[in-house]
Amino acid sequence: MKALKYLNQYLLKYKWYLILGIIFTVISNLFGIIPAQLVRYALDLVIDTLDIYYLFSGSVLQSKMYDIFAFSILLYGLLILAMALLKGIFLFLVRQTIIVMSRHIEFDLKNDVYQHYQTLPTSFFRQHSTGDLMARISEDVSNVRIYVGPALMYGINLIVLFILVISYMLTVNVKLTFYVLLPLPLLSISVYIVNSMIMKRSQEIQKQLSGLSTYVQEAFSGIRVIKSFVQEKHSFTNFKNEAEDFKNKSLKLTKVDSFFFPIILLLIGLSNILIIYVGGKEIINGNLTPGNITEFILYVNMLTWPVMALGWTTSQIQRAASSQQRINEFLDVKTTLVSEKNIVHPLDGSITFKNINFIYPDSGIQALENFDLTVKKGETVAILGTTGSGKSTLAHLICRLYDPTEGEILIDNLPLKDYNIQEYRRQIGYVPQDVFLFSDSIENNVRFGTTDMPFERIEQAVKDADLYNNIKNFPLGYGTMLGERGITLSGGQKQRLSIARAIARDPKILILDDCLSAVDTNTENIILNNLKRIMDQRTSIIISHRVSSAKLADRIVVLDDGKIIEQGTHQELINKNGSYKELYDKQLMAEEV
Repeated sequence: MKALKYLNQYLLKYKWYLILGIIFTVISNLFGIIPAQLVRYALDLVIDTLDIYYLFSGSVLQSKMYDIFAFSILLYGLLILAMALLKGIFLFLVRQTIIVMSRHIEFDLKNDVYQHYQTLPTSFFRQHSTGDLMARISEDVSNVRIYVGPALMYGINLIVLFILVISYMLTVNVKLTFYVLLPLPLLSISVYIVNSMIMKRSQEIQKQLSGLSTYVQEAFSGIRVIKSFVQEKHSFTNFKNEAEDFKNKSLKLTKVDSFFFPIILLLIGLSNILIIYVGGKEIINGNLTPGNITEFILYVNMLTWPVMALGWTTSQIQRAASSQQRINEFLDVKTTLVSEKNIVHPLDGSITFKNINFIYPDSGIQALENFDLTVKKGETVAILGTTGSGKSTLAHLICRLYDPTEGEILIDNLPLKDYNIQEYRRQIGYVPQDVFLFSDSIENNVRFGTTDMPFERIEQAVKDADLYNNIKNFPLGYGTMLGERGITLSGGQKQRLSIARAIARDPKILILDDCLSAVDTNTENIILNNLKRIMDQRTSIIISHRVSSAKLADRIVVLDDGKIIEQGTHQELINKNGSYKELYDKQLMAEEV
C-alpha cells in the first residue's frame, strides 16, 4: 500500500466526492438493514397471532382479525418495497460520486504522467521502450482507476455494512453474534495468504504486458520491412509466443483468484449453520424468537456479497499497488536538464564549445573528446565526418537534449545551463537526421503547434524547402493528411517538409543534421541556394557526411572519432590535401560516375 500513497493528493483534491460517497453508502445500507427488521416483525406477528386467529374460528371477530392481520402484512410489504427503492436511489448516488471521482483521478493521473514524460531527457527514452511507456500510461493507470473507483466503493460499503450490521446484531444477542463471526479470522488468514501470491503474479503480468505492447508497436511500425522480407509468419509466431506467455501468467493469477469465492461461500454457509444451531437452542431457552433467527440469516446473506467482493477488491488493490509502483518508478525519475538562472532573452546566436567531453549515459560510448569550437553570430559552419564521428552529438548538445559530461557550452557568452530551456529552444530551428512527421495535415506539420503563424510564412518556408510544387500536385494541397510518421510522403519529401517546419519558426540558430541525405544532388543545390538567403541572417550549423552540403558554409570543420582534425574554408582545406580533400575527391568521383 506504500506505493498507493501517491494517490492521496488526488483523493484530497476530490474529497467532496469521497465524503458524499461515504454518506450515501451509509444511508443506502441503513435502508438495506431496515427490511431485515421488518421481516422479523412480520414473522413474529404471524407466529404470535396465528394461534389466537384459529382460536376464534368461525366467529365475526376472526374476520376482523384477518383484515387487521392482512393490512399489517401488506404494510410491512410496502415498507420493504419502499426501503428497496430508497436503497437503489442512494446506490445510484454512490456510483455518481465515487465512480465519477475515479474518472477525474484517472484523467489527472494520465495528464501528470504524460506531462512528466515530456520533462525527461532524451537519455530516458533511449533506455525505455515505447511499449513500456505506453503500458504505464494506459494499462497501469486503468488498474489504479479501478482501485480509486469500484474497489474503493466496495471496500467502503463492506466496512460500513459490517459496522452497522454487527453493532445491531450485538444488541440483539451477543452469543449468536459471536458464533456468526467465528469464521471471520479464518477468512482474514486466507485473504492474507492469497494476497501475497496475487501481488507477485500481478507484477509479472504487468511486465509481460509491457513487453507485448512493445513488440506489437515495433511490428506495426516496421510492417513494410516485415512484408518486404516475407516475415509475416515469423512475426505472428513471435507475437503468439508473447501472447501465450501473457495468457499463462494471467491464468496463474486467475487460479489464485478462484480460491476466494469457494472459501467465502464455505465460510458463509458455516455461519448460516451456526445461526440455525445456536439460534435454535436460544429459541428453546426463550432468549430469541424465530423472527430473530430469520433476521440474522438475512444479515449474514447481506454480508455475503460484500465479503465475496472482498476477494475481488483485494485483488484489484494489489494490482493497483503493483501498477502504481511501476508508475512511481518513472515519476521518481527527475530530469538533469534544469536551468540554474532561467535567463530569458532574444539570442544573437554565437556558440562556444569549451573543452567538451561527452559520453552517452545509456551506452557508455564517448562521442566527443576535448572538443573546442567557436561559431560567431550569423556564421555558417559545416560539420563533416564519417558515421560515428560525433556530428549529431553536437546538434543534441546545442539543443540541450543532453548536457556535456565535461566542459561548458556558451550561447552569447552565457552558459547554456543558465537559459530557460523552453524559451531557448523556441529560438532554435532543428532538422533532425531521423525525420519525424505527425499524423496531421501538411500545414499543421509545418506550423507545428504555433497557432499564430501566418499562412504566408508557411508557404514561403515550403518554397524555400523546394516542396511547393509537390504540395500543389496533391488534391488537398496543404490540407493533405499524412499517415503515421509521414508515411504518405517519400523520404526526400519528408526531409524537405522537416526543413520547412524548422525555418518557418524564424529561428536565431538553425541546425541541419544531415537532413539532405534522402534528396538528389540537384534538389540539394536548389534547397541550399534557397537557404542561403535565410542563413545569411542567422547562425547556422550544417551537419553532413556529404561535401556538397558544405559549399555554402563560411567555415568547414572535419570531425573524426569525436575530435576536430581539420577546419577552414573549402579552398583552405583543399590546399591542405588532407582528409577533407580525400573525402571531396571520392564524392566528386562518385557523382561523375
